[in-house]
Amino acid sequence: MKVGVLVVAYEAQDTLRWVLDRIPTELRSQLAEVLVMDDHSSDRTTEVAREYAAGGTDIALTIVRHDQNLGYGGNQKAGYRYAIDHGWDVVVLLHGDGQYAPEKLPEMIEPIVAGDADAVFGSRMLDRGGARRGGMPLYKFVGNRILTTAQNALTGAGLSEWHSGYRAYRVSVLADLAFVGNSNDFDFDTEIILQLLGAGKKIVEVPIPTYYGDEISRVNGLAYAAKIMVDTTRHRLGSAGFGRGDLAQVAEEYQFKPSPGSSHGKVLDLIAELPARDQPLRILDVGCGPGHVAAILRQQGHHVTGVDIAESDGVRERTDAFHVADLENGLPDAVGSGFDVVIAADVIEHVARPESLITELAGAMRPGGTIIASVPNFGHWYPRSRTAAGLFDYDQRGILDRTHLRFFTRRSFRRLLDNAGLTTQAERHAGLPLEVLGIGGLIGSALAGVDRLATRIWPTMFAYQFVVSLVAAPHVRDAPAP
Repeated sequence: MKVGVLVVAYEAQDTLRWVLDRIPTELRSQLAEVLVMDDHSSDRTTEVAREYAAGGTDIALTIVRHDQNLGYGGNQKAGYRYAIDHGWDVVVLLHGDGQYAPEKLPEMIEPIVAGDADAVFGSRMLDRGGARRGGMPLYKFVGNRILTTAQNALTGAGLSEWHSGYRAYRVSVLADLAFVGNSNDFDFDTEIILQLLGAGKKIVEVPIPTYYGDEISRVNGLAYAAKIMVDTTRHRLGSAGFGRGDLAQVAEEYQFKPSPGSSHGKVLDLIAELPARDQPLRILDVGCGPGHVAAILRQQGHHVTGVDIAESDGVRERTDAFHVADLENGLPDAVGSGFDVVIAADVIEHVARPESLITELAGAMRPGGTIIASVPNFGHWYPRSRTAAGLFDYDQRGILDRTHLRFFTRRSFRRLLDNAGLTTQAERHAGLPLEVLGIGGLIGSALAGVDRLATRIWPTMFAYQFVVSLVAAPHVRDAPAP
């Protein structure tokens, strides 16, 4: 494999030669390239590197000096782009100040070459007590442990250390990550970890010695801690669908929310409240996704026809009939009509002409039938606060789902229904999807209680979704046939 070493250097004139000399003899001839990236140092870092190359060396040394300072993260970005563009298979990040031992390069590379890892991190914490013996200041050790514990809790990772700068990556994996948009600062290392976790890549840790010399620390500890915790929280939210997904992507676009306070729970409740009939209901579930709601309704004895733009795995087993259809073009004739209940849960906001869709859905139900629909509440405090702060952007899902074409407040939703000749029989308010965020236990219960109370008092501000049961207005229902 084509293995290269990226040496990020800044003000490293006193240590760079020492670092290069310590690359193991048996490895030197095997490296495709050693790339020294001088981040516009004000000292002789570049000159030292050039003198080293001119003096004769058995490593293939390439020296780049940036025309301006790119920052710690920016310097890595340039190096990784070089590795990708020059066909490296493995890139190892080595610091020019000597803080990380070049002698450990073979151990850093081996798991990737063997196919056992996508990334390898050197950890100073695997050797119990080694970090302190190596001179790591107590305040840095304590901070490292606190931050690592918090980040593992937020992400579900089990890393012994999040804050080592000794890294090796499979270059093809880096090429698939959107690292160019990451920070140019020291939290770049954390963002790379989060992206690897979000992409499901395998990380292996190897023990490395700790060395603290007289190098100057350029990290503002408090600012760094704040940034990496913001990044880690963004990852947690991204894995639940909130945010653009730069650091984590939602595992699936559609997630079944069965809790009583969720929109799906409210839909099922409204169907259960319909007047009893002697025979099962004929139900049309528009935008049924994988068919989880349909499966519950079928278990209750009802006949369910599903419609969606794409066929999800298992949907035909969860419905009695299923049709693929783009709702922008209306319902296909094969769907039929005369349904007792039409479900349009989280559908109306996905089409450019919701007025036409809701009218067509009304035409698909029998006289006296019911439509049960839900829409996200754009008046909720979350989009309100983001818009007021000038931070409006689309999320992967939720109220600001990037696939939503229309946004509704309660007033605009009611106006849409009135214009379609529908009367609201019942309205329910779904709260925050705390189960999607993975918030449970006592904290989850307390937050859910507060959210339910706030939603009851001020639904236009705190209701996450509006769920309504609709029938044709009397003047429409009783109008004579043409």
